[in-house]
Amino acid sequence: MNIRLLAAVAAFVSVPVWANSSCDKPKNDFDDLYCLNKVYQQADQDLNASYGTLSKQLDAAGKSALKRGQLAWIAQRNTDCSYKDAKGFYVNLDCAARTTIDRNTFLTDRIRECRSSGCMNSKL
Repeated sequence: MNIRLLAAVAAFVSVPVWANSSCDKPKNDFDDLYCLNKVYQQADQDLNASYGTLSKQLDAAGKSALKRGQLAWIAQRNTDCSYKDAKGFYVNLDCAARTTIDRNTFLTDRIRECRSSGCMNSKL
């Protein structure tokens, strides 16, 4: 993900449901944001790894379908999890993290299908 985008974030994050030992008891909204950003960063890395793994298993038509699907997913994630107004650009990192984790689950399911019964381009 673009670091400048994350640096420019003025998050509208409620108390996140994500927990990890160093973030169990954040002291303020900035701690929440820091911890949720760590979750999002890891989810994005996992997603990129899954995308690469799946792409290697696909034929040319499958790769094309995967790329179209990924671009559509990115556009939808951006629409659902961010907005811009006169005061700046806002990203709901809780939404972005959840959406990214869900997309990674989708991709890992496709990887599993490719390995077990063959890649189905129609599902990409």
